[in-house]
Amino acid sequence: MEFDTSIFFEALTSPAYLEGVQITIALTVVAMVFGLILGLVVALLRGSANRVLRGIAWTYIWIFRALPSLLLLFLVWDGLPQLVPALKGDWFSAFIAASVALSINEGAYAAEIIRGGLLSVDEGQRLAARALGLSPTKVFSKVIAPQMIRVTIPPLSNDFVSMLKLTSLASVISLQELLARSHSAVSTTFKFAEYYAAAAVYYLVLVSVFMVVQAQIERRFVWMSQGSSGLSRVQRVRQFATIR
Repeated sequence: MEFDTSIFFEALTSPAYLEGVQITIALTVVAMVFGLILGLVVALLRGSANRVLRGIAWTYIWIFRALPSLLLLFLVWDGLPQLVPALKGDWFSAFIAASVALSINEGAYAAEIIRGGLLSVDEGQRLAARALGLSPTKVFSKVIAPQMIRVTIPPLSNDFVSMLKLTSLASVISLQELLARSHSAVSTTFKFAEYYAAAAVYYLVLVSVFMVVQAQIERRFVWMSQGSSGLSRVQRVRQFATIR
């Protein structure tokens, strides 16, 4: 059986695929945003002086790095409604369930990446920033965060790409993202190669676009390593603190 190019190009431009791509992008962004927020909180707790808070953060990372993403999807979609009756309503959609499961999963990995970024910032810079009269909030936002971001961009970018591909697992809970749309088309036509190839093209395009964005972000922060070399801690802190 030959590859039918007409079916392939029809799938590429079909409304069903385009809608699936939109859902895939939306799920990726939502899960990454909430996962990064959760990861930042957990990373800060890991560095807390309170042993209980450190223990809670470590336990969270241990559990959700160990559990497979697919299992988390089933637990949130099928398990939580049995434990929380309020989740049995129509408002608890497959998109929300997938967002929750993937955010929790990403939070565990992002926490370790962000913690590594925080540890990469010289403790002396924190002390120098406080000596200059900066509040703890400004110390983090003006001095620590910019340097942390530069260090964490590559691993978090890999996480974003992984998340983009992990969204395909949401098809098992009936979320009509890109791969689910491909399954639906294949189930009625049995044209496996054409429809899956069309889905592969979309994934390649999405990842390629993000790689371009990643390169731009890395260029934006490259000045931090170049412009601050050879400066004292106080001079370096002053340089970061004056950036708007």
